This record gives sequence, structure tokens and C-alpha cells, in this order.
Amino acid sequence: MSEKKALVAGAGGFIGSHMVERLKEEGYWVRGVDLKFCEFGDTVADDFVIGDLRDPHVCRHVVDRHFDEVYQFAADMGGAGFVFTGENDADIMHNSAMVNLNVLHACYERNVRRIFYSSSACMYPEYNQLDPDTPNLAEDSAYPAAPDSEYGWEKLFSERMYLAYARNHGMEVRIARYHNIFGPEGTWTGGREKSPAALCRKVAMAEDGGEIEIWGDGLQTRSFLYVDECLEGTCRLTRSDFAGPVNIGSEEMVTINQLAEMVMEVAGKKVSLRHVSGPLGVRGRNSDNRLISEKLDWAPSQPLIEGLRRTYEWIEKQVKAHAEVQPQ
Repeated sequence: MSEKKALVAGAGGFIGSHMVERLKEEGYWVRGVDLKFCEFGDTVADDFVIGDLRDPHVCRHVVDRHFDEVYQFAADMGGAGFVFTGENDADIMHNSAMVNLNVLHACYERNVRRIFYSSSACMYPEYNQLDPDTPNLAEDSAYPAAPDSEYGWEKLFSERMYLAYARNHGMEVRIARYHNIFGPEGTWTGGREKSPAALCRKVAMAEDGGEIEIWGDGLQTRSFLYVDECLEGTCRLTRSDFAGPVNIGSEEMVTINQLAEMVMEVAGKKVSLRHVSGPLGVRGRNSDNRLISEKLDWAPSQPLIEGLRRTYEWIEKQVKAHAEVQPQ
């Protein structure tokens, strides 16, 4: 039996680097491609190409053979501090759309049929996420479209493009709408980090009894999915007969204040919360897992606090290592 081959676009990023590790554990030959190598360790990919997927020539270079599975994670993205300020809108839309156009078309030209695309819960209408207690994020609630950010609009456009290639060219696309994926070896500082990483960093840097800042009143709600469970759902979807789009996320909804309390619990610290103005995104968001349960007979099972324990332990080490190299 010949060795299966996979291509991971965005393999230097958080989810992509974890996917490379999973595919290698499953016995795949894996090529990764990204603008950069993995930030927090060496890649285990069999072949890693440094290249800009906005360039169609680079895409044709990396899609140079048959791949059994292609995972498209590459995007210009970040947390609320990057997505919701409005300062990065043009780059977000241009860069991510170019990557998706090029990767998808290169796969079509090489007759690589099965490709997974990582969309986002950010494509859901803002009007369904105004109540923090009862957000509506069922997959069929996507229209009439009204995402709360240009990041969400680009994700929605790209979803439709992938589905159009499936209809017109017989490609086997699979689409998941991710809900706040977190875990070790992800961005934890610098402005692109997401809430779990930011809060882990703030608590790790704070003295017991100190204070950390929270954007807004902290009553906005979210759900967060540990990266290993994200990979499990992604692989099951990619190898299924269901195209999606489908939510991949947790239904354990918490406020940002509650998330901070959970981080304090795993850290063994108690700090006070100082609420300040900052970019917030929608008021309420939670994954609706009815469709994925029906189609794939699967749903995430790990409690949020278990993933936070592993993530905090890793970020605490990063904070300490960073402090040791700073000039006194």
C-alpha cells in the first residue's frame, strides 16, 4: 500500500503545525508551506517550503504532485486586537483571499480533489450574536449575511468559492467554521494572540494579589476549543462524505470574566480584574454542535479547564524564559 501524502498550508502557524504532527503520527508523508518556520519548535514535516501563497507560482510549485488530503489553514489573522481595530482590514481581506484563490486553483489544476478549508465563526451574522446568553450560530443562520468584521466577510466569500469549485469542477471540499481554537505553541504575545493566551500571559506575569486588564465589562461570552479536539473534528470531516460548512467548537460557553477566573484557578493565583476599553467583537458566541453530531456522530468532550491547564503551563514557561533574556 502506497504512503498517503498530505499538504498543510499554513504549517508554520498554530493549528497547521499541530496538524503536521498529527498527520505524521498517522503515517502520512507531509509537506508544509508557510511564510515562516514554526515559531516554537522544529517542524516534523517531511518537506517544508518557505513561500508566499499569495503568489500563484509558489502555489503551483508546492502542489507539484498528487496529495490525498490538503489542509488550508493559511490566513492573515489574529485575535480581537488585530481583527477588530479596523486598521488591518485591507491586508486581512487581500492576503487571505489571494491565498485561498491560489491554493484552491492550484489544487484544481493538479487534480487534487480533497481539500479542507478552515473558515471561522466570525462569518456568522452580528445580529444573531447581540445577546451574550442566547447567541444563534446554527450553520443555517449564516444568511442574510452580516459578519461583524472584514475578516468574517473574507471567510464567507472563500467558503462560497470553495463550494463553487466543488459544484463546477467536482472537487471534494470540506469546510469547518472554527470557534476560538487554543492551546500550547500558539501566539501568546504581540497583539495577534487570542483571549485564552492573552489571559494566561497576563496572569502568569501578575503577582498573586495583583491586577490584570480585561477589555470591556468581561460579560461578553465565547466558547473555546482545545487544539487536539479541533484536529480530531477536522480529520473526521475531511475523510467523511459531508462537505459542510459545519461548526467545530465547544458548547461550553463562558464569559471572559469567567475565563479569567478559570486561568487564575489553574495558576493558583488570585488577581483582580480592571475593565478597560478595547476591541471586543460580538457580544455572544457559542458553537452549535447539532449538525456535526448528526453528520459525523462526534462532538468535543474535553472540559475547557483541562485545555487551559496545558496552555497555561506552556505560556508560563514562555513568560519566564522571556523574562530571563530581558536586560536588567
